[in-house]
Amino acid sequence: MTERDLLVDCLRRLNRVQIPYMLTGSMASNFWGIPRTTHDIDFVVTFEQERVAAIVAAFDDDFGLEEASVLGGARPPYMFNAIDRRSALKVDFWTLRPDPFDAEMFARRLRVILFGEPAWIATAEDTLLHKLFWNGISPSDRQLGDAAGIVAVQGASLDRDHLERWARELEVEPVLRDLLQGRIRPKST
Repeated sequence: MTERDLLVDCLRRLNRVQIPYMLTGSMASNFWGIPRTTHDIDFVVTFEQERVAAIVAAFDDDFGLEEASVLGGARPPYMFNAIDRRSALKVDFWTLRPDPFDAEMFARRLRVILFGEPAWIATAEDTLLHKLFWNGISPSDRQLGDAAGIVAVQGASLDRDHLERWARELEVEPVLRDLLQGRIRPKST
């Protein structure tokens, strides 16, 4: 099973159980920017406790997902994961945190068709900001490269007002400025 196959499989499962979600992380930056290989898939999800069994059932025998793990996602670090037994690839589920940026990011998510499947995905701007936020927590050439790839592909279509507003809030203004002014560029192969 390839990363693409796993993504499509996860989208089908999430859509079937109607759990509100959005694709984020490297798969979202691949959609909006310059694609790269990744070894996991990231989703932000929101659900009531009574939906936990439905989530576990949706990821049945093909994944190592337990109810206790899903329930644990309701508290910091607001995450649970599932390992695909067919490929050993990891799917990270981040539960929607009680944070203004996360709430707005989720509210702004877009419905797209991804490899033939309906999918909810973080916007280009929010994916870029999220990459910069995580780079501030754990500096990484991959995070910056993904953000630079989004700028390179999306260019003038990016909502600069939204980017600048949240860059101030997330305290990533200097690196956003460097990206928008071309001082940080995507890696060339």
